[in-house]
Amino acid sequence: MSAQFVLANTRLSPVPLTPEVHLHLADEAIELWERTESDQGGQLPPPFWAFAWAGGQALARYVLDHPALLAGRDVLDLAAGSGLVAIAAMKAGAARVTAVEIDPLAIAAIDVNTQANDVAVTALLGDVLEQEPDAGVVLAGDVFYSREMTRRMLAYLRRAAGKGATVLVGDPGRAYLPKDHLTLLAEYEVPVPRTLEDAPVKRTTVWAVNP
Repeated sequence: MSAQFVLANTRLSPVPLTPEVHLHLADEAIELWERTESDQGGQLPPPFWAFAWAGGQALARYVLDHPALLAGRDVLDLAAGSGLVAIAAMKAGAARVTAVEIDPLAIAAIDVNTQANDVAVTALLGDVLEQEPDAGVVLAGDVFYSREMTRRMLAYLRRAAGKGATVLVGDPGRAYLPKDHLTLLAEYEVPVPRTLEDAPVKRTTVWAVNP
């Protein structure tokens, strides 16, 4: 049922900054959120899985342009949303990619999108931020949008970096971006839907997380 809902409410489109990747995307957020809650019968998180967010686009672009960082390695994509970054990681030559989400509809979207791109990604439903990281590469796009999320996410990412993982994040200038713990790698001008952001193009950065 969830996959059917994703397919019925999106259309397959190339991602603006990473046209190598096609995703099932929605045009409007609020209407889709209302349909999601009506269909699923309860209060649900916003449909982050139905959009190519700026942080994810920038991170996916960086990964595709720097395949040596991922080649033959195990990759973890946190708060994976549509699966954009996870798909880019597989296209860049990762050995295995796990995409983690707490929204069951996001898991369905990841499965649908990986099939559309002919790559294999393991979609994992759950919160792993209190666990010990064990992937060689950890990726996270657009995750610093609240104080509490930033606290938990940064702690996990720094633990991963401290164990020797390559840890990369993409961010379009969110209020809680913890720059003191990051090293800037790249900047992009990312097209985004006006329904999501305050401008049609967002200057978006990719950072390495310091241990």
